[in-house]
Amino acid sequence: MGADYKLADYDQMLTYYAKLDAASDRVQMTEIGKSVHGRPMKLLAISSEKNLKQLARFREISGKLARARIPEEEARKLAKEGKAIVWFDGGMHATERAPAQMTAELAYRVATEESAEMQKIRDQVITLIVPVINPDGVDIVVPWYRKYLGTPFETTSPPILYQEYVGHDNNRDWFMSNMPETKAVNQVLYQEWYPQIVHNHHQTSPAWARIFLPPFRSPVNPNIHPGVTSAVNLVGSAMSNRFAMLRMPGAISTTNFSMWWNGGMRTAPYFHNMIGILTETAHATPTPRYYDPAKKPATVAGLRTDGSEVFYPFPWEGGESHFRDAIDYTLEASLAVLNLAADRRETMLFDFYRMGRDAITNTKQAFAYIIPKDQWDASEARNLTEILQRGGLEAHEATAPFQANGKTYPAGSVLFYGAQAFRPYLIDLMEKQNHPNQVAYPGGPPVPPYDLAGWTLPMQMGVQVDRIDSAFAASTRELKDLIAIAPGQLSGKGKAGFVFSCQENAAYQVVNELLRGGFPVEILQDTLLNAGGKPMAPGAFWVAAQNGLETRLENLAAETGISFTGLDQRPGSQVKPLRKVKVGLYKSWMANMDEGWTRWVLEQHRFDFDTLHDIDIRSKDLTLYSAIILPSQSPNGILHGHAPGTMPDEFTGGIEIEGAARLAEYVRNGGTLITFDAASDLAIELLGLPVRNVTEGLSNQQFFIPGSLVRAKVNPKHPLGFGMQAEVAAFYDDSRAFEVFKHSYSGEGGEEKIARAPEPIADVVVEYGSKDLLMSGWANGADRYLRSKAALVQTPYGKGKVVLFGFRPQFRGQPRGTYKLIFNSIFQGGK
Repeated sequence: MGADYKLADYDQMLTYYAKLDAASDRVQMTEIGKSVHGRPMKLLAISSEKNLKQLARFREISGKLARARIPEEEARKLAKEGKAIVWFDGGMHATERAPAQMTAELAYRVATEESAEMQKIRDQVITLIVPVINPDGVDIVVPWYRKYLGTPFETTSPPILYQEYVGHDNNRDWFMSNMPETKAVNQVLYQEWYPQIVHNHHQTSPAWARIFLPPFRSPVNPNIHPGVTSAVNLVGSAMSNRFAMLRMPGAISTTNFSMWWNGGMRTAPYFHNMIGILTETAHATPTPRYYDPAKKPATVAGLRTDGSEVFYPFPWEGGESHFRDAIDYTLEASLAVLNLAADRRETMLFDFYRMGRDAITNTKQAFAYIIPKDQWDASEARNLTEILQRGGLEAHEATAPFQANGKTYPAGSVLFYGAQAFRPYLIDLMEKQNHPNQVAYPGGPPVPPYDLAGWTLPMQMGVQVDRIDSAFAASTRELKDLIAIAPGQLSGKGKAGFVFSCQENAAYQVVNELLRGGFPVEILQDTLLNAGGKPMAPGAFWVAAQNGLETRLENLAAETGISFTGLDQRPGSQVKPLRKVKVGLYKSWMANMDEGWTRWVLEQHRFDFDTLHDIDIRSKDLTLYSAIILPSQSPNGILHGHAPGTMPDEFTGGIEIEGAARLAEYVRNGGTLITFDAASDLAIELLGLPVRNVTEGLSNQQFFIPGSLVRAKVNPKHPLGFGMQAEVAAFYDDSRAFEVFKHSYSGEGGEEKIARAPEPIADVVVEYGSKDLLMSGWANGADRYLRSKAALVQTPYGKGKVVLFGFRPQFRGQPRGTYKLIFNSIFQGGK
């Protein structure tokens, strides 16, 4: 493994894993799930022959210690009996090529090597290896490298996401569990094996270093047990010492990565009292490279390269760099982890238990979090419960009404009691984040967080969750399995047809299924005063009676949980028909995760859509589409893409001026253009819209909101706001805020054209809050630059409409509370 110019593909790897499993009594291979493309995900358990015969017992011990429901005396006995459980994975980010290649050799060495160190490891440790956590990525990246080997594009990466929907964000899905790969791994981590150490291999290190390893930089999330933080540092020190004693230079620490954010493969385990380890190794391609020692920089990632730094004590001097170097560094980092786990086995197991007990017995934090049965969007309340369950949290369902904190809750409400071992995970996802105001130096610019600053799930998902601090009594049953969808109901005879609310995201799945099945759907424009004895708000959907409708609705009610109310009379003039909906989703050859997430959301909600590449924008009949979506991407990226000569010709360029003109023509002739975040800049400039991004040009010392949730107000009477709560959390990450003018531009020569009407010609559907803007995360300058500014604008252009999102309403599949803004924008084009 690691030979110059060579990569093993996934079929070769699978063949090898099977041979290793068949040849050794020290290896047990199982399949834990399937990738998006249906490829098997393998888990190798490696230990001594004796240990493998008792594998179920050691897994049981690990689970009991993790859950910490047993007395201390029993825990001490189990810590003596048990084995340390250590997890390794490779291949998550497929263009970081070495880890997926290394894991086969790691498995071979742990299974076969007869050194004293390895015998000790096999005796004391159960080594779990998922050799390739993203098989589809290997299937994409390896053929690309082989195809372009020996060409100018040898070291380029494929122009598509290396995971079908999310690409690099497959390491950002670890609390949402949106992807099948994430679901499979979380099941093993938090329901089956409960490893004490989780080592997530990545590339690359800072330039001129050989490997990044812990300790991480500040800040650390205060919900993480300090025993985890100190243990992470201990593991990092063991790796650093191993490299030093092997005379392997270039190990660096405390740069870039922190311990604040939840949601990564190595960070989510922190909140489960597990030791999450990230390493980033240099040289991600099989193509060799030479680093001229004379050009060695004076600093690497801010640390001096003269050997005087505590966290970069043995600098690399440069010279030849080969793919095999990356294999060697990742192997030795893994062996350092295994050696430490073997030496500290009993202590590590008992500490695992003690951290869980600390969480259970903590009386200073919430007694419980309650998800009431009655919700604005019951489908997302159920989804929140499932997300928390997939992360290993213990959920209970009320079997009878009960009272807590003076409020009565009905049966069917879901409770997450605080007294559980993974309380840090529960708190971190339920409560707001308050990121410290870190600056580079007094008076200096902010130090951006690693990934996000705030992510509170009830806020993002629009789900009511009540924190209860005082003890209360309730009759409950533990939800041993994932919470099921409660079937919806059909009420009334429905002689004329059926009406159903648009408050739930799942309602849009129903609409798209009905349209696909040939059942016309209409949208209520006003409140329907009597829908089965209660009013139905604007935006509700009406479907007229016809043969086969009731059977279809019964099936959809069972599948989605949506209920339907039958009416004996048609609602009348207050409904408008929803014509055929067909979405065009722009997809650049600059692989764009925002496009992938948008595609995933559209698929999940069963929209009919096509992918539109650059050539399609320039040449296809765009009138086929009721709406076209431009996911968040820079205007330059959309217009010009990869520069000529940097990629094979067929993947260079963007929509170019020709495509931009055709988009303008599409809207002018009646189409709907929807733009997310950065793509809104292109629409504003291209079409001369009466809108300005007020945050453009501000320095991060003036205005800074990195990956946070901000308060936004919605106009629920506007068609784009139908079904929305009046206040939502908007995901904001270096995003946009709009000012709407009372004039427009002709679009010809930049000449200004004053609107005749005294009112703004654009509709402000969502605006950022007027007070308490920051809901979760970190914000500087929000009151000055964001307060009451427009966040979602719809403006006419010719016969069509442009919908400008200043934020990303579908970011990573998390902000479910703003999904309907997308769906309603699409449906506007279908009218």
